[in-house]
Amino acid sequence: MFALLLSAASVPTLAIFGLGGPEVAIFAVIVLVLFGNRLPGAAKSLGQSFSAFKKGIKEGSEDEEEADKLDSKD
Repeated sequence: MFALLLSAASVPTLAIFGLGGPEVAIFAVIVLVLFGNRLPGAAKSLGQSFSAFKKGIKEGSEDEEEADKLDSKD
């Protein structure tokens, strides 16, 4: 029993639900066939969302700095 566990542990697998390379490759091909035409739009939308998030964080920190400056003057 212990030898079986050792031999199974030495088999290289990807850390995605215990699937090996061929299974992940087949899954990736199926996903690309089904959603290939939508992926560029999704990537663009994700990039725009990330940029807006970074801009909002930057504006929030600038507002806090301005508020700190006004509080220190009083």
